[in-house]
Amino acid sequence: MTEAALVVHPVVRKDTLRAPEARLAEAVRLTKSIGVKVPATRIVRVARPRPATLFGAGVIEDVQDVLAEKEAALVVVDGALTPVQQRNLERAWDAKVIDRTALILEIFGARARTREGVLQVDLAALSYQRTRLVRSWTHLERQQGGAGFLGGPGEAQIEIDRRLIDEKIVKLKRQLEEVRRTRSIQRWARRRVPFPVVALVGYTNAGKSTLFNRLTGSDVLAQDQLFATLDPIMRRLDLPSGRRAILSDTVGFISDLPPQLVAAFRATLEEVVEAELVLHVRDIADPDTAAQKQDVDLVLDDLDTHLTPRLEIWNKIDLLEALPGNGGGIPVSAMTGQGIRDLLEAVEVELSCSQTVSEFVLEPKDGAAIAWLYRHGDVRRREDGENRISMTVALDPADHARFERRFQPERSSLTPASRSKR
Repeated sequence: MTEAALVVHPVVRKDTLRAPEARLAEAVRLTKSIGVKVPATRIVRVARPRPATLFGAGVIEDVQDVLAEKEAALVVVDGALTPVQQRNLERAWDAKVIDRTALILEIFGARARTREGVLQVDLAALSYQRTRLVRSWTHLERQQGGAGFLGGPGEAQIEIDRRLIDEKIVKLKRQLEEVRRTRSIQRWARRRVPFPVVALVGYTNAGKSTLFNRLTGSDVLAQDQLFATLDPIMRRLDLPSGRRAILSDTVGFISDLPPQLVAAFRATLEEVVEAELVLHVRDIADPDTAAQKQDVDLVLDDLDTHLTPRLEIWNKIDLLEALPGNGGGIPVSAMTGQGIRDLLEAVEVELSCSQTVSEFVLEPKDGAAIAWLYRHGDVRRREDGENRISMTVALDPADHARFERRFQPERSSLTPASRSKR
C-alpha cells in the first residue's frame, strides 16, 4: 500500500446541493479508509477540461511540487478520469493515479467477505480495468483483498491480455448467475413463511448497521467509517403487536456510485427490490443530508423501487440541538434508542397497508385454523354462531395463500377490501 496520497477534487460543474469542501472531505475519508495517509489536499476548479490531462499546466506543476514536498507517491482524483488522462497524469507526476471509481472499488475489494461479495467486486474491477489495459488481472488472486489499484511496483504498466479478462468476466458472470438463482430460491422459500421483508437503505455511514443492531438485537459490524457493511445481512424483527418481519441491512450508497458497482451488486440489491417496505435511513445531522437523500433516491429509482412503500428515517438526532422544521421523517437515534418505538409502530402500520382483508367462515371444530389466523393475522371481527364462526382477518398475501393451502380453501372467500389500514 502507498503510505501517503494527495487528494484532488476537480470542480468541473456546479453542484447546487453539496459544496466542493464537503465533496473533498468525503474523498479524504474514502482514501483514509484504505489505510492511506492524506498529508495534502486540493480543490481545483476546471473551467475547460483538457482531453489529455483534465487539468491545466499550472495545476499539474503545483501537484508535482506537493508530491515532492510531502513525499507522496499516490494521487487520488475525486472524479472520473479517462484512460488517456490517467496515463498522462501518471507520467507527468511520476506517481500512481487513481480516480474515484478505482478508489471505491479498492475499498469494496478490501471489505468484501462473502463469496458473493468477492465475485461482485471482482466483476466490477475487471469491467473497469478492461477499458484501461494498464494493470494486471492477477491481483484477484491476492490474499489480502482489495481491487488491486494500489498494487506493488511494476504492476501499473503491465498490459492486460483482453482475452484473459473476457474469459474471467464470463466465468464471474456465470458464478454470479448461480448466486442469483440461489437467492431466488431463498426468496421463494421466505414467501412461504409469514415474514415480510423490510430493507434498510441509505447513504454510507448514515448509521444503518447501528440501527439494524438496535432493532434486531444483533451485533453486526457497525463502525464510524464508509462502507462498513458490504454484504447483506438478514435478521428477525419483532414488531410491537408480536408480528414478525425480516430486516435486511444492505450496502451503503454514495454519490457518483460507479456504474460497474451498480451492475455488479444487482444481486445484492435485489433484496431491496423484493422488499415489502424500504426504510431510507438518513444522517439528519450531516450538513449534506439533502444531497445524500438525492443520491440514494436516484439509485432506488434506478432499481425500479418507486412503487415499493418507503419510510424516511432521520437518524442521529442525538447530535442535533433541534429537529429540522420541514418534517417528513421519523426522528430516531440508533445510538441512544430514542424514537425506536415510534419507528417500529410506523413500520407495523405501513406493513398492514399491504395486507388483504379476508372473510373466513369456519366451524367450531376448526380450532387449529382459528388459532393460526390469530397467530399470523390481524383479526378485525369475529362472530360465533351455533355451527359456524365468521372471522374478518387482515393477512399478508403470502399468508392468505398459505392458509388456503393448509386449511381447506373451498371454505374461505376473499372480500374485495384490500390495503385498508388498521
